[in-house]
Amino acid sequence: MKVALIHDWLTGMRGGEKCLEVFCELFPDATVMTLLHLKGTVSPVIENMAIQTSFIQRLPALERKYRHYLPLFPAAIEQFDLRGYDLVLSSSHCVAKGVIPHPGTLHLCYCHTPMRYVWSMYQEYFGSRRIRGIQRYLIAIFSNYLRTWDITSNHRVHHFIANSEHVRKRIEHYYQRQADVIHPPVDTSVTTLSTRDDGYFLIVSALVPYKRIDLAVQAFNQLDEKLIIVGQGSEERALKASAKGNIEFTGWVNNETLRQYYAGCRALIFPGEEDFGIVPIEAQAYGKPIIAYGRGGALETVKGLAPDRESGEKNTEFSGIFFARQTVEHLIGAIETFGKTTFDPQYIRSHALKFDRSIFKEKIKRAIVEKMNEFKSASQNQEH
Repeated sequence: MKVALIHDWLTGMRGGEKCLEVFCELFPDATVMTLLHLKGTVSPVIENMAIQTSFIQRLPALERKYRHYLPLFPAAIEQFDLRGYDLVLSSSHCVAKGVIPHPGTLHLCYCHTPMRYVWSMYQEYFGSRRIRGIQRYLIAIFSNYLRTWDITSNHRVHHFIANSEHVRKRIEHYYQRQADVIHPPVDTSVTTLSTRDDGYFLIVSALVPYKRIDLAVQAFNQLDEKLIIVGQGSEERALKASAKGNIEFTGWVNNETLRQYYAGCRALIFPGEEDFGIVPIEAQAYGKPIIAYGRGGALETVKGLAPDRESGEKNTEFSGIFFARQTVEHLIGAIETFGKTTFDPQYIRSHALKFDRSIFKEKIKRAIVEKMNEFKSASQNQEH
């Protein structure tokens, strides 16, 4: 079976790339097609695949400015030649699902979210507080074009698989399509239960607007607590400028260092609304509680206490605390509740193991076989 794996871009090993890595293991002879590839930024499993890139790869200032080429992405993704392929498996949070499959080719899309830049998080990226002047009006025009293209191109997908119930609802809302749900993979085999408490709270995140790291910085500016922030992104300079001395920025770190940060933290802070969110599961795999905004994917990955619940007893059936509104006051309230609450690290770890990589791999394999059989059967019936 000839397989094409479609991925938006290869610039680092985040959640989407961890899913792609599993797809590559399932189909090691597949061709990976992507808008652009910064060599050496993804795992050896992906780097060793046959990788095709689009004309975006040849544009200037690619490493720093590739997101500025967003209006060109639809044209770029449509230029991949998919003749002769039996299966197209797209891993999409932007335009990957918009490839044009050849007749007789099954297209399955593992959808991380419909294009968040122009749908659910348009204001976070391009609202009046961030973009002003003529640029704002140009972005509005391009965004309208991208929404139209996004709706039209979703019909090129035979079947959607969403990474969470939260995203399944978005697919239904924006595309009027149904989707199955298979949660993304977390490699819990590299984690161990940790009861260490080195006295700091932890954030692991890209430093981009919708992650709401600014909320955590403002909250910890008011608290006598240490916060370590692992990650980089467009908001880094502004966040550092506003942070007090109890907040440390490390940039991205290697896997072993990250594991040590997870193992030593008091709790993970997760202030944004995520499509799913692998980081909270990674932290829970070490037995660490989560303090999360109670919307989006966190509702599926964290067994959360209500933010106003106070208890000195050990909570054996919860793995974190939710705060109800994205305000500094609500986050501080949740952190204060955390300080009065005792969690069971063993329960938290056992909860995380339900999302193990091996489970994802088996579910995806089963879904592909099932949909391929249905597609072949439907094709044979049409011939007769």
